Amino acid sequence: MDTIASLFSFITTPVSWVIVQFHKVYGALFGADTGWAWGLSIVSLVILIRICLIPLFVKQIKATRAMQTLQPEMKKIQERYKNDKQRQSEEMMKLYKETGTNPLSSCLPILAQSPFFFALYHVLNSIANNDTIGSINQSLLDSAQKAHIFGAPLAAKFTDSSSDVAALDASLTTVRIVTAVMIVLMSASQFYTQRQLMTKNVDTTVKTPFMQQQKMLMYVFPIMFAVFGINFPVGVLVYWLTTNVWTMGQQMYVIHNNPTPGSKAQAAYLERLTKHVTNHGKTRSRGEKAIVKAIVAKGRDRNEFERKFINALSKTGLVAQADGTVVKGEAQAAAETEDGTPTTGGTPKRQQPKRQSKSQRQSGAASGAPKAADEPTSLIKSDEPEDAKPAAPAKKQPGGNTRSKAQSGQRKGPQRPKSPSKK
Repeated sequence: MDTIASLFSFITTPVSWVIVQFHKVYGALFGADTGWAWGLSIVSLVILIRICLIPLFVKQIKATRAMQTLQPEMKKIQERYKNDKQRQSEEMMKLYKETGTNPLSSCLPILAQSPFFFALYHVLNSIANNDTIGSINQSLLDSAQKAHIFGAPLAAKFTDSSSDVAALDASLTTVRIVTAVMIVLMSASQFYTQRQLMTKNVDTTVKTPFMQQQKMLMYVFPIMFAVFGINFPVGVLVYWLTTNVWTMGQQMYVIHNNPTPGSKAQAAYLERLTKHVTNHGKTRSRGEKAIVKAIVAKGRDRNEFERKFINALSKTGLVAQADGTVVKGEAQAAAETEDGTPTTGGTPKRQQPKRQSKSQRQSGAASGAPKAADEPTSLIKSDEPEDAKPAAPAKKQPGGNTRSKAQSGQRKGPQRPKSPSKK
């Protein structure tokens, strides 16, 4: 390991300088020789490194999305060469080369922080061996050796002997319990991060070698951390546990807000987005607009979850636009106009006068009372006043009943005789 650490010695001095600067701040608050001062200095170093790696993480997400666009082509290659695994792998590599994608892009953050990891290991190992390194002079070295995290010295290891641990003023049992707990937490956080990526944020409709590789890494990485963790100093375990927790939270944020198309996470996200858009009638953030814009641009290439999202909007009278916004459809706008609440302005629909019944017309003609100004007029047309019209004689009906000659919907006056029915 010393040979590997020496290869990254160029970064040892900057890492030790950053730790010293953080130690000055936390030492003024908690005491220079406390485990809180040195432990929080290491945690702050992790946060600083991960913030610097955010652009690389964004690039990783874009590369992953580019891999998702190749899924239809990958599926065709699988179906075409399903009986020839070697030819299938060759065609996959050819496709990666033509499109400029890299199936190993998910390993980039780990590879990028490897120099910092080995530099920190070399710094803490020098502290354990009572050697000054970089910006850590003899006084800081003595302070670091006195620092304990939950009773375990910063430079102690799980494999140290009782004499080595006693030289650091600690108990071997305490050191092994603390390191064992930290190794388990480190491996479990790594496993959970990889598992949520495989179960929630992967398009399961297409099986690719990339997915098989990720599935293998999900089990290999935790085992590697558990095996190598027993040789890590407590300070390195703090570093690696912190970076795993950061990765887990970062991955959860991406899965929740920007899931992979075709994954279970996308189905849950579009379900939440559908409820919000139907309740408020609009998208609320730039991220939502970007996702809706991408779905609209796909057209017929939308997956099952994206088609359900578009159909759900259509059922509520909403239409997704090419710019990512959501507007009301023509049918919804027309329905609101008929209800008397026009969305684009306009006059309300004209009300038709109510039609009088037969008894109302007869009683009005018999009484000869004038109509009020606000009383709706009858639809029956007449050129003469009603009181001047002679009453039509009642026609005898069989059974003693009489029936008025003027029927509803007919003009008063002489009627054309009906043609006799043929008997």
